[in-house]
Formats: sequence, structure tokens, C-alpha cells
Amino acid sequence: MTKVTARLAALRARMNKSGAGLVALAPGTHMRWLLGFHPYPDERPCLLLVGPERAAMLMPALNAEDARAHSDLPMFEWADADGPAQALAEVLAHVGAGGVSLVALDESMRADFALLLLGALPRARHSYTEATIGWLRMRKDADEYASLKENARINDYAMQAALAAVAPGVTEADIARVVRAAFAEKGARTEFTIVGSGPNGAYPHHETGERKLALGDAVVIDIGGRKGDFPSDMTRMAAVGRAPEGYAEVHALVDAAVQAALAAARPGVRAREVDAAARDTIAAGGYGEYFVHRTGHGLGLDIHEQPYITGTSETVLDEGMVFSIEPGIYLPGRFGVRLEEIVILRKDGPEILSDLSRKLVVAS
Repeated sequence: MTKVTARLAALRARMNKSGAGLVALAPGTHMRWLLGFHPYPDERPCLLLVGPERAAMLMPALNAEDARAHSDLPMFEWADADGPAQALAEVLAHVGAGGVSLVALDESMRADFALLLLGALPRARHSYTEATIGWLRMRKDADEYASLKENARINDYAMQAALAAVAPGVTEADIARVVRAAFAEKGARTEFTIVGSGPNGAYPHHETGERKLALGDAVVIDIGGRKGDFPSDMTRMAAVGRAPEGYAEVHALVDAAVQAALAAARPGVRAREVDAAARDTIAAGGYGEYFVHRTGHGLGLDIHEQPYITGTSETVLDEGMVFSIEPGIYLPGRFGVRLEEIVILRKDGPEILSDLSRKLVVAS
């Protein structure tokens, strides 16, 4: 059995359990996870439609030949001169979706694709993919874990290079360039670099700029790269010469929040309980109003994907789920502290993918 066949079978089992009679995916990571590729994404409607027994693709004619090199699924082509309506009707009939009552839509799908499909299924209700392909993608297999672990090791290398580059007079952008070079050295491409020095560290998603690091700055370094299909993500802290006043207390509290979330993360626990463990720790320390984001997000083909570790998430955590634990405290005009680990959930708790300490690195 090929990987595609096995994943289609697993998807159909989830469809049966969730009541979805049709899963509709657009070019993107859901399709890539299922088929190993996706066609070029543009404004032309392109859909993978998976029914209880058959799957097929609505395919713009100009992309069909290339797509056939990657998949043997039936393709119902449409040309720009004709439009997609007839081909869509034919593919829906082929996969047995004429009387479907519930269609699971790719949540990243273009709105015009979704409306086109729902217009052709006027009696169907719709959901998103959390109970179907999203459910499957949340649980990483051994190969996916191996790739994520390799990328975590590469991220450790890039982070060590970044921390070594911290010095008075160096700019945030200089450190970002060091990160990009380190990822490239290991055969990975940079996905993002957030370097927030001094007061810029109080912006969780600071846009790395030309500010020069100064003595007494705390520096937030949040980086991710990608080798192959899977990415990395990690945040560590540095200080230039010495930490700013009050830093030690805040760092210790954020690390305690990480440890509380790690202790709470177990199979069968709801994601909101992990968020609460981190949030309650920071609130008890008197900094609750300065923890301004969720505790974590899933990591897989997408850097942000299910499960989301939020205060409202009812997702029940399970073995094989990979997600971040990244509480933070952000003090406007002063500094920010965020410590981030990526973990995979095992039966007895989380395994941290990084091997780097969360201790503050003080640049001399």
C-alpha cells in the first residue's frame, strides 16, 4: 500500500466517523500531506474532492499535464474559455457527492473556491477539517518526527550562532543575517527571524530592524528554518553585557510557566488546560496582564497549525501531537521575555525537540 493510498483510507475512516460525505481541499499543505504534492495555486478553481469511495480533482487545463506527473487520480479539466462549472458538476457526480449533507472544507481555501463549491451543493452543510484531515495531520508518524527532530537540531545550531553574534553595536539585522547563513550551511532555508532588542523585545512579533544592541539590552531571538518538508521554531533570550533591571525575576517566571505547561501536557488533557497552567503561573507572579498571546501552536508542514494551545481550545491532546509551548511577558518600553520549546506528546508526557538550555545567555 502506498503512502497516498494509506492516507486516503485513513481520511475516509475519519470522514465516516465525523459524518462528512465529502472533503474538499485546495492547493496547499492539506493537499500536499495527502498526495505528496499540490498544483500551482492561483485564482483558477482547483480542488481535490474526496468522497466515500472515489477521489478526483477539478483541474485547470493548463496545469493538468504537470499534475498527472504526480498523481494518477482522475482529473476533470476545465479551460479558461469555458469556466469550471461543467467540470465541477462532473467531478461531484464522479465522487458521489450529489446528495452529500456535510462537506468538510479546507479552511485555507480561497473564498471564491469555497463559494463555487457550496453553490453547487445547495443543500449541504459545511464544516472545516479539524475532524478529518486536520485530525490526521495533528498526529505525527515516525518519519514526520524524524524530520522535525532533524530540523530542531539545525535550529539549535542556528540559534547558537545567533547567540554568539550578540554584542554591543551589532544590529538586529546583523544577527538575522547570521541566522540565515547558519541555516544555509546546514542545507535549510530560513522561514523567519525575529530579533527584538531592548524595548523592541516587548513586541511579540517585532519586525527585525537596524536598531543597534546596547549594553544592558535583553534580546528576544525567535527563529525557524526548514530542511525538506518540515520546519523548526524556537525562542531563546540573550543579554548584552548584563541583563536589565528586573530581568531575572521575569525570566524565572516565564521559565516556570514553561515547566508548568510541560507538566500539564498529557494525552487526554484539553489544550486549554495547558494554556491555563502557563497563564496561571504568570498571573500568580503578578504579570498576568503582560502575557498577551496564546501559549502555543501546532507545528508540521505549516509553522502554525492545529492544535492551538489557547485559553478556549477544547482540543483533546493525543500522542504524536507536536506543538509549541511559548509563554512570554512583555513590558512596554523596557523588554520582553519569551521562551519557546517545540514538543511531541508521548504517552507519558512531552518530549522537547531542542537540546538547548533555556538559560539567559549573557554576551561579554
